[in-house]
Amino acid sequence: MKTKFKSIIRAAYHSFSGAVCAGAVLLIASGAPAQNLFEADWSSGNIYEFTPGGARSTFASGLSEPYGLAFNSAGDLFVATWGGTIYEFTPGGAQSTFASGLNGPIGLAFNGAGDLFVANYDGKSITEITPGGVESTFASGLSGPCGLAFNSAGDLFEADEISGNIYEFTPGGVKSTFASGLDDPGGLAFNSAGDLFATSGGNIYEFTPGGAQSTFASGLNVPVDLAFQTVPEPSVLGLLAVGAAAVLGRCRRHKA
Repeated sequence: MKTKFKSIIRAAYHSFSGAVCAGAVLLIASGAPAQNLFEADWSSGNIYEFTPGGARSTFASGLSEPYGLAFNSAGDLFVATWGGTIYEFTPGGAQSTFASGLNGPIGLAFNGAGDLFVANYDGKSITEITPGGVESTFASGLSGPCGLAFNSAGDLFEADEISGNIYEFTPGGVKSTFASGLDDPGGLAFNSAGDLFATSGGNIYEFTPGGAQSTFASGLNVPVDLAFQTVPEPSVLGLLAVGAAAVLGRCRRHKA
């Protein structure tokens, strides 16, 4: 099942020694519009924090193959590791285990209710975990679930690497195919306009809410996972959507 996956990773690992192999997301600094970039480094097992000026510091270390990253509404950082564990870090860096015993967790995404959705690559499923830690299976029988992202309507989109499809799930779990024929789709992210961005092969594609596809970027060596996050502003409008960051490394980066 993982032969193709492992061969791709082996080649990438030797070609890009020391490269970062996971996701990056933006943490909004409290009371300020400036954003720090958090990056999970698969090869070193560290999570790095970058200021807008590029200064790097180590936020956490000693993790085993960190992959997916996601922030909840309280600003806690959740980190999925290939070893089957999801860790939670407070803004101050205090670490705790949120969930364990998962089957190759990679993609992470929070819905509006604060439930965490986890793409289990090896388990071919999507797990839903409540803020209290109660787990349930949201979807199963998938080929190779990787990136996850919610749209503003609360529908979950899942990039399925092996089938080459992007699936859409209603909050009730009804599944449909949003896009097909992609080359190893990995990372997913929605912008504030509701367009879906997806990594595929050496490209980043953009899909309108109606499914119209265009190429946003091409000719990339190792397409990245993507994340968009809204920034709270001190205005009557409340929220202003801003662009976000790339997550280095894709779900296909599990070492042989």
